[in-house]
Amino acid sequence: MSISRTLERRLITAAVLLPLVVAGVLGLPTVVLGLILAGALGLGAWEWAALCGWHGPRERVSYVAATGLALGLSRWLPAHWVLAAALLWWCLALVWVARYPRSPAGTGPVTVGIAGMWVLVPPWTALTELHRWGHGPVLVLFLLVMIWLADSAAFFAGRRWGRVRLAPRASPGKTREGMWGALGATAVLSLVGPRLLPAALPAALLPFLLVCLVTVLTSVLGDLFESVIKRQAGVKDSGKLLPGHGGILDRIDSLTAAAPVFAAGLWWLGRAA
Repeated sequence: MSISRTLERRLITAAVLLPLVVAGVLGLPTVVLGLILAGALGLGAWEWAALCGWHGPRERVSYVAATGLALGLSRWLPAHWVLAAALLWWCLALVWVARYPRSPAGTGPVTVGIAGMWVLVPPWTALTELHRWGHGPVLVLFLLVMIWLADSAAFFAGRRWGRVRLAPRASPGKTREGMWGALGATAVLSLVGPRLLPAALPAALLPFLLVCLVTVLTSVLGDLFESVIKRQAGVKDSGKLLPGHGGILDRIDSLTAAAPVFAAGLWWLGRAA
């Protein structure tokens, strides 16, 4: 498929999904939004099972059920415990990506399956927790816009100025210049956002800037980690559910890493205030 045709399909899919996502975040109660998120993460778990090498329906359904059970159990844990565990997990994922293709010992299907739960469960806790805070829907939407903006800035900066590959073994298409473009766009948004939405976003600009930059850096890690898992599985996309975009995991890989970091950062800012 040509690049122009792929881009056309991506734009059509985005044009359909984006209004639904924005309306859902701003208009739905947290309980309903949480159920919808759980369904999307269940589809992600279905795809992740295949990345583990579990292609049979029984195996994949079992993995989805186990992930759903983990989501249910996480509901009864203090949210900051789940977020802290997620931060530790992404530190381990950074080592996994940095060592690729010399993957850590014991990274068979079971290990990849456990890793998938660490990828999929904490963002549910983070997003539902954010959504129920004061001005929560605005916070969730700000996070989504920040990730979308960073992804777009990385793409265009990489196309225009990209020279040095960021992680050539994990994802040859990503460049350091693209990453700097993402960070630059994030810095602008994080400085302008509190002025436009002073009631919802923290007033301490520099600490909030730091939280946003770390969030976007972690979103890049989430993208790279899924790329590593797909390479280990020998596939290009996690699925074919979204025309032009691949699977669910291909669209939420950045968000799964970013959401726990952003929520933990805002929780820290609130505690420090």
